[in-house]
Amino acid sequence: MSITQEHILAVHRARQRGEYAPPAPGVHERQVVEAWRERRRFRAALAGRPARGRLRRALARRLRRTGTRALPVRPRSTC
Repeated sequence: MSITQEHILAVHRARQRGEYAPPAPGVHERQVVEAWRERRRFRAALAGRPARGRLRRALARRLRRTGTRALPVRPRSTC
């Protein structure tokens, strides 16, 4: 029996018993993954480990492109 069939059966039973229907499969997966990532980032920050992923790659690219400066210098206006 597939997950979809099990869910349909659970919804049918819940209706017959007058109970609330269970959530569809996969509804809360995004929230679980986001919470897991947030916890991992928090524990890394507490341990003093450097940033990982997209932010670190973006910073590394900028450093390589501009030499030693992390941010480009903006010329001042004379007006």
